[in-house]
Amino acid sequence: MDAFLHPFASPAKPEAAFRRVVRAEGTRLWDADGNEYLDAIGNLWNCHVGHGRDEIIDAVAAQLREVDCYNTFDPFTNGVAVAAAEAIRSRSPHPGGRVFLGCSGSDAIDTALKLVRHLHQVSGDTERQLVVRRTRGYHGTNFGGTSAQGIEANRAGWGDLVPGMVEVAADDIEALSVVFAEHGSRIAAVLTEPVQGAAGVYPPVDGYLAGLRRLCDEHGALLVFDEVITGFGRTGSWFASQTYDVVPDLFTFAKGVTSGYQPLSGVVVSTDVAERLAAPDAMLRTGYTYSGHPAACAAAVANLAIIEREGLVDRARAIGERLGTALGALAGDGAIEGHRGIGAIWAADLGRDPVPVRDRMLDAGVVVRPIGTSLAMCPPLTISDDEIDRLVDVLAASL
Repeated sequence: MDAFLHPFASPAKPEAAFRRVVRAEGTRLWDADGNEYLDAIGNLWNCHVGHGRDEIIDAVAAQLREVDCYNTFDPFTNGVAVAAAEAIRSRSPHPGGRVFLGCSGSDAIDTALKLVRHLHQVSGDTERQLVVRRTRGYHGTNFGGTSAQGIEANRAGWGDLVPGMVEVAADDIEALSVVFAEHGSRIAAVLTEPVQGAAGVYPPVDGYLAGLRRLCDEHGALLVFDEVITGFGRTGSWFASQTYDVVPDLFTFAKGVTSGYQPLSGVVVSTDVAERLAAPDAMLRTGYTYSGHPAACAAAVANLAIIEREGLVDRARAIGERLGTALGALAGDGAIEGHRGIGAIWAADLGRDPVPVRDRMLDAGVVVRPIGTSLAMCPPLTISDDEIDRLVDVLAASL
């Protein structure tokens, strides 16, 4: 039996049946058989600046030689963790807030769930423990995030999950109004992706996120955005909350913060939340051995500097215009059933099983991700116009 148990894969699939990636540079990958691929999913929604960037690699290596790793539990800290937190919050909708650092999007979600309940507990509002989730929502695979996600298949088969979750239909603000009318005094938070990514790329309907903000304000609940996929330029702003002009109380991040060069995640909290957490005699009893890992934080600082210097946030909007127009043309011709997206995150809806088309695209040298009846595309923000055209041409030929 093979040693490596692959995530989100059939345990019965033999190791020899997987495509072994041996090299990556820019927007390209190569496998052990010498095949070259255009990485049109950006690794797994996260490689914003492309592969093989020496600036990030050198920053990580230099940091490892200086301090490889030391915890940031009281009384310790390190300068690069402080610098990473500042670089993140200064670009966020909470430039005066605070940043909790973790390792993965999944642990960021669990931290956010703990924080929203903790805030109500320390405020004496102990009945507020319900978290509202949306159908199609994906929030990682830890127990809290599994319980809080709206993709039923991902919740099945694990036995009893974390209690206190209430699901509403995605994009149905009236359904959420009913939930608040029934449970308003017990709702701790509403959790949502601004753009639902792992379910197949679903941007919000007009006014929906503003409606969430309004209902949370009216009923004393917190609004939490999961920006693990949408953060750091993907939607054409540093964060999707800025794209849609709706500010959450807390938001999670991961993926694009380091472009995948090192594992890093976190939660950004507003100034108000930060002040509530810092009540006299308060203690934050949560954290991870690798919270503020120096090498991961060095990767973040270098990565964010590249995004800033190369104008990749603006580039995401240009990618969206070209890719969205091309997918719209395919839909207009009847080649695909539809398309959805914003900035540099899109899906082509085929109206059927997309895996055979994905496989033909792989054979033609382009990597996309099959989800439901759709193919998702989330390329590095460094992708060229010619590469976007190639992506669409291979998609069209593979249909």
